[in-house]
Amino acid sequence: MNTLVGCDPELFLSDGEGAPFSAVGLIGGTKREPRKIREDGCAVQEDNVAVEFCIPPCNEVSAFIETINFNLEYIANYVKDKGLSLRITASEDFSIEQLESQQAKLFGCEPDYNAWTMRTNPRPKSESKLLRSAGGHVHVSADSHPFLVARAMDVFLGVPSVLLDEDTRRRELYGKAGACRPKPYGVEYRTLSNFWLKSDELKAWVFNQAQKAVTFATEKEDWLEDKMQVIQDCINMSDKDTAKGLMVEYGI
Repeated sequence: MNTLVGCDPELFLSDGEGAPFSAVGLIGGTKREPRKIREDGCAVQEDNVAVEFCIPPCNEVSAFIETINFNLEYIANYVKDKGLSLRITASEDFSIEQLESQQAKLFGCEPDYNAWTMRTNPRPKSESKLLRSAGGHVHVSADSHPFLVARAMDVFLGVPSVLLDEDTRRRELYGKAGACRPKPYGVEYRTLSNFWLKSDELKAWVFNQAQKAVTFATEKEDWLEDKMQVIQDCINMSDKDTAKGLMVEYGI
């Protein structure tokens, strides 16, 4: 049976002039009570100033793509009536006026972890109070230890993302190497931004690479001892040359 793969990505909104626009009070739904938009479990919510959606776990790449696209289309149509549009970007500087609500000032209620150090990640801080970021979190089912799976996800998804994702500012807040949350079913991998929502090819890539990572973590538990720091530095410093070398080494 294939690994089940789900996601709960975040997106920004923009106004008619292309400026970032807060989603606070526009979408509905919260972390505790997402607003269901389809009976299979698709739901939306407000997360800080971003829009977040979640999908049910999928065991086929076609279902993964279709379900994500349903959510994107739903949100785009929903905000269109308000004169807004979707913005698939990993980081944005919002105006002070758009950040006045308490919700806009709230960061990371639930801690995430560094799979390499096995410690809680510190609360996000940025030199800019206007900066907000959007993640493309991936959930996978797995029997292996969640930290082992997250480390493998770094190799199969995080490292290649250094070449695929043009944004580097998001890591001022979130998305460093090994960022994850253990779950009863497996792990939520939190390193990727939302860049992979931009095409069906990238969505398929995420699904397939997640499958490979879980298999790799299951079969090779001691594979990374001499590469731990290299992999982390590659992702955290957006080191493209090291990323290319690691991809060759691991056959990615």
